[in-house]
Amino acid sequence: MTDRAAEPLPDTVHHLTYRACRENITRLVTSGPSVAELPVPACPGWSVRDLVGHLVVVCRMAVDEEPGEISEPPPPPPDIPVAELVLTWAELEKELPGVLPRADWLRRRILPLDALSHELDLRSALGIPPPDRSPALADALDLAVMGFTLSLNGHGLPPLRIRTPDRVWTAGEGEPAATLRGGSLEIFRALTGRRTVRQVGELSWSAPSAMWLPAFTWGPFTPPTRTVEGAAPTGPAPGLHSRN
Repeated sequence: MTDRAAEPLPDTVHHLTYRACRENITRLVTSGPSVAELPVPACPGWSVRDLVGHLVVVCRMAVDEEPGEISEPPPPPPDIPVAELVLTWAELEKELPGVLPRADWLRRRILPLDALSHELDLRSALGIPPPDRSPALADALDLAVMGFTLSLNGHGLPPLRIRTPDRVWTAGEGEPAATLRGGSLEIFRALTGRRTVRQVGELSWSAPSAMWLPAFTWGPFTPPTRTVEGAAPTGPAPGLHSRN
């Protein structure tokens, strides 16, 4: 799958990247008394409080070593104040160093992917730009490409080269039939259900994108029917076609 990608992270780094996202989210959701009930467009029907509640549930599942698939987002718990949720989350996160070494590789990597994805959802909802260089992004993007590869295979679609300024993957087996280019953050958001089909098609493709668009629905991710956030301010200009 990977032509040139990051080496897998050791367990301790998965925990540290997850912690960085938790601390960022905690700071944002406790920044003012009116934040908790603001809507999160990238998570239809959720408020900021619901988003934090979801993250607490996912972390508790990991700590309790429940066998359920955390790739399917569990619903947030009933109304609990954000201040209480973030305290619970911080206590749960302290248990992860003892849990992650026993967890399967997918769960170790899904935790920071889920946290980063929702940190970005939160920032977008609050009108705050994404972090310059999130420590969780490289591995989360690698995992997202892996899931997208399985989707390509499941749809019987030809391989696709995915290229960011410092990474390149071949999603699928064999010679890529086209190349999708973009900034790391923009590709990550496209692969994890935060870009509409139209927005995905307006990325920089070396060939018409229509063939590959069905594969952007995979796992828990489905392109939204309406725009939930604008394109990240990095990467090639939308809509430009370039050579493989």
